[in-house]
Amino acid sequence: MNRALVLRGGRVIDPSRNLDEPADVLIQDGKVAGVGRGLGAPDGAEVRDVHDRVVAPGLVDVHVHLREPGNEDVETIATGARAAAAGGFTAVCAMPNTDPVTDNQAAVGFIVRQSVRAGLTRVYPIGAISVGQKGERLSEFGEMVGAGAVAVSDDGKPVVSSHLMRTALEYARTFGIPVADHCEEPTLADAGVMHEGLVSARLGLKGIPAAAEEIMVARDALLAGLTGGHVHLCHISTRGSVELIRRAKEEGIRVTAEVTPHHLTLTDRACERYDTHAKMNPPLREPADVAALRTALKHGVLDCIASDHAPHAYDAKEAAFDDAPFGIVGLETAFGVAHTELVLSGILTLPELIHRMSTAPAAAFGLPGGTLAPGAPADVLVLDLTDSWTVDPAAFCSKSRNTPFAGRALTGRAVLTLVGGKVVHQADAPVAQ
Repeated sequence: MNRALVLRGGRVIDPSRNLDEPADVLIQDGKVAGVGRGLGAPDGAEVRDVHDRVVAPGLVDVHVHLREPGNEDVETIATGARAAAAGGFTAVCAMPNTDPVTDNQAAVGFIVRQSVRAGLTRVYPIGAISVGQKGERLSEFGEMVGAGAVAVSDDGKPVVSSHLMRTALEYARTFGIPVADHCEEPTLADAGVMHEGLVSARLGLKGIPAAAEEIMVARDALLAGLTGGHVHLCHISTRGSVELIRRAKEEGIRVTAEVTPHHLTLTDRACERYDTHAKMNPPLREPADVAALRTALKHGVLDCIASDHAPHAYDAKEAAFDDAPFGIVGLETAFGVAHTELVLSGILTLPELIHRMSTAPAAAFGLPGGTLAPGAPADVLVLDLTDSWTVDPAAFCSKSRNTPFAGRALTGRAVLTLVGGKVVHQADAPVAQ
């Protein structure tokens, strides 16, 4: 039995209940036992003074790459979960583009076991839509869901076949899970390495047009409408995609969508000087796209923020821009970047940000968490909003260092992360009584 814990005197923000007020949080037996002012502490309970801190549901990331099995040199489930805990995430969803691909019951079970063994952030596997992510025939969704998969995706590769995507949406509907798609029309994006625009022309690099994403967003929305299935659109990056998603939601189509901190804060100009840490897929777009993404996030057209944490080896990212892999790490910088760039600039309120990083992603994938309601799992985050820090990749818990935010001054980060009432990350030591 876990020892009881009282978080005393913090600003409690729980978007699931529209709560934002000073209060205490009582945690007992791994669950939230109560939220309110002047809560008594059970005999033997630990009391932590969190005045001048924010207490919130733990963050939830529905899109990470943990590389295990197959590429444990750049990340493992344990190191990824530790990085997640340091970033304030109490749950993450692991994409299936591992080696071998997570496309069967045994592979899903392996990830669940490794997560339990790590004993840190909860790791929920996402199974592959197609066997081997080859886009030819469906994986056995039912067996994977039975083993612990919470969604299916071929992320890293688009589902090119519209017939296969239709069948996946129909099949996934019977299990109540979303189909998460990487929206990219491959013949338009072929050999592209950054956004197609003035910057790519100046740099002499092959571009990926916005239409490559938008064509697949439109197709997926149409197929979700046809089947009644739930499509989740990964890492949306263009203003055209935003309008298509808005229209689909107005028509009652079951579509949810995510956006990354880097697409909300950086543009294709970050690729100047051929900086491979700004190379990602979908690519960084134009200022007008960033503005549209921010507005869409505020108004719920885009449901949530996801990091798309994608670790790579140092040598791989040190290659020429054309040859370097896509992707950046993001678990340890996601909240700091979003708080600094979106909340402190007045684009989102803090409760809105926590909603988009905790309550909304949990709801989109049907996960426990995202709430401090009594009886909920005690997946809890304590934030210091005044902590000014500089991103130092050498200090990351992740095995990889590939970030475009190195040296960036940020404000706000997790100082205490609890999963099931257990401390999995502690940046400071609040007074215990």
